[in-house]
Amino acid sequence: MIMGPVFEQFVQDSPLSVMARATVEHALSADALDALFEQNCERGYTKELLFSTTAELMGRVVSGKAPHVQSAFLQMGEFVPVKLTNVYEKLKHIETPVCSALVRHVSDRCEGLVRELGGACTPLLDGYRVRILDGNHLAATQRRLEVTRGHSAAPLPGQSLAVLDPALMLITELIPCEDAHAQERALLEGVLPLVGPNDLWVADRNFCTVDFLLGIARRGACFATRLHGNTTLEPEGEFGQEVQTQTGWASERWVWVCRDDQKLLRVRQVRVRLVEPTEDGDVEVLILTNLPAEAAGCVQVADLYLMRWKIEGAFHELTVALKCEVNTLGYPKAALFAFCVAVAAYNILAVLKAAMRAVHGEEKVQKEVSGYYMALEWAMVYAGMMIALPAPRWECFGRMSAKELAAHLREWAGKINMAKIKKSPPRKPTKNKTQRIQDDSPHLSTARLLDEAKMRRQKKPNARKPL
Repeated sequence: MIMGPVFEQFVQDSPLSVMARATVEHALSADALDALFEQNCERGYTKELLFSTTAELMGRVVSGKAPHVQSAFLQMGEFVPVKLTNVYEKLKHIETPVCSALVRHVSDRCEGLVRELGGACTPLLDGYRVRILDGNHLAATQRRLEVTRGHSAAPLPGQSLAVLDPALMLITELIPCEDAHAQERALLEGVLPLVGPNDLWVADRNFCTVDFLLGIARRGACFATRLHGNTTLEPEGEFGQEVQTQTGWASERWVWVCRDDQKLLRVRQVRVRLVEPTEDGDVEVLILTNLPAEAAGCVQVADLYLMRWKIEGAFHELTVALKCEVNTLGYPKAALFAFCVAVAAYNILAVLKAAMRAVHGEEKVQKEVSGYYMALEWAMVYAGMMIALPAPRWECFGRMSAKELAAHLREWAGKINMAKIKKSPPRKPTKNKTQRIQDDSPHLSTARLLDEAKMRRQKKPNARKPL
């Protein structure tokens, strides 16, 4: 027994909650967070309210344990030695480099656990460290700030670029930006320092810029990105023979990426003629890559680009399973900090999924496990568990090595009732679309609608033939 019979009871009844709390202690220890703040803050400082306390408070909000910041403040009570106004003042001044460092720190700690668990997913391409890059805009907030009142347009608190490791299913880097209207391409300067040899960066067409592609190639890395309409190419011949893929037919040719009539980079252009058009009506997709042909043929390149959906799935889980967009936080720094804490919570859940993959298999976890139900159980059990087992009782997990904790996580993963966190079956598409009815009144009585439908059914003649 690690912490006595009460702990063991929680292990039996809600192993997921125990796994989550132990992983949080390992990846987000208070001392490490306070040190991280001191190393990365530029103008911020600490008087009475520690950064670790602020992160825990926001963690309760994004993981569903508290509906908003004020509720989390009341829950933590004597552990927050300042007034609520001081908490909001702290939140609106947390700098974006601190937010990026928080995500990076948690990702590094979680990576060690995933590798020790042996719960990584099958690599997308052998010999390459794949990274998926995409942008995410935070949803509009309430008009609480004086400068936003009276505007009919929705106030957007910021955006960020996220980098996903699809093998570990961890968001490893986040580049926040307070200006929601800034071009995503303007943030690419912060991405290039992250590129290493033998990387493969998969990205959408918005990131297809000459400088970014050259920067990746000069660092000994590769890319597979959709062609942007403004990118100038000079082809070398026609497309080759088409090969069937999951979504259509692929073919390729060599082209030069040009700027100002100057040939800068020779790459492969893969064309995929689609069976079904995209939502934008595109009937074909053009992908640029500098991967060697022997490393990935045109079909593999098309499949790699298709794997971009993994980061979209991560964003969906951040929105649905975790409350990554707190609409009461109007100040950009506060909203971005909440998003980064949600990303940290997502990475915690990714460790739990890795433990389940190690025990139950990758295919079962990918097809059946719901991140929403995982987060829901964690939120529901947390308050009672922390009353029975206060925070000091969990400090032992912060001192454990990744190997030690991984052994416990693997054992607890075997006790999870997989039926409790199973995904709902996908809904079948609607065959007959409902016709829109133009009502005269702005409101309807549901009871009257039901009565009218019942009367219509009673008036219908019996379809059965007489004997």
